Amino acid sequence: MMEFERLPDDHPALAHSPLLRAARLTLGYALDHGEIGLTARKAFKRSFVHWAVDAFDWPGFGAAEAFRYNKVLNEHEFVPLQVVHFLLLERRLGRHYKGGFRPTAKGRILAASPAGLFAELIPFFILEVDHASYGRFDEHPCGNWEIWLNVLNVKTEDGATEKELYGAFYGEGPDWDNDGWREMATFCQCVIKPLKWAGLVTVQDADGDGPFARMCTKTPLWRAALRLETDEMVQPAMRH
Repeated sequence: MMEFERLPDDHPALAHSPLLRAARLTLGYALDHGEIGLTARKAFKRSFVHWAVDAFDWPGFGAAEAFRYNKVLNEHEFVPLQVVHFLLLERRLGRHYKGGFRPTAKGRILAASPAGLFAELIPFFILEVDHASYGRFDEHPCGNWEIWLNVLNVKTEDGATEKELYGAFYGEGPDWDNDGWREMATFCQCVIKPLKWAGLVTVQDADGDGPFARMCTKTPLWRAALRLETDEMVQPAMRH
């Protein structure tokens, strides 16, 4: 079993999703300005990319990081925005029209409904998008989201490292500092990163477990938005 719950618009857990925040800001900008300008290749123009970097305040890619080595950024250099652009078009919340990106009627409605926008974008993003397509390697880990989510539901309740999570599915051995780093990278790109971008998990450096170790922990949004078969295996006192 694997289900996404429909939340009320004022549910505080929705604030944990960077991807939802970015989509709302993009739609809001387009509504406020009438459209977002596009390049000849139908990417967002640099002026909006620069605005988005500052407004999104994306974890690990704020303005300070983005412009440390570059004075200008194109859309493909800010991958979260590229993903948001794709999602809004794919879910028909926006369209390209005469050199600009404009919200559709559906997009205008959902721009005012955080929970509705979450329900429209996040399950599709996690379950349907090819997450290897915006990563370093064109490779996919074995498995499926029903298995991954149900196991992670138990393993990340009190936090677990990426290595521990990888080992739960594929066995011990691979790590960031040995020959198995590529397998680890593929797993993290296609499983952990989408959950982090959606706001369902946090990933932070793990103290005292090597220079590359990162700890994954569920956010309140996971507990609010997901209903899984393994919920009964998680101590009820820890569920909210």
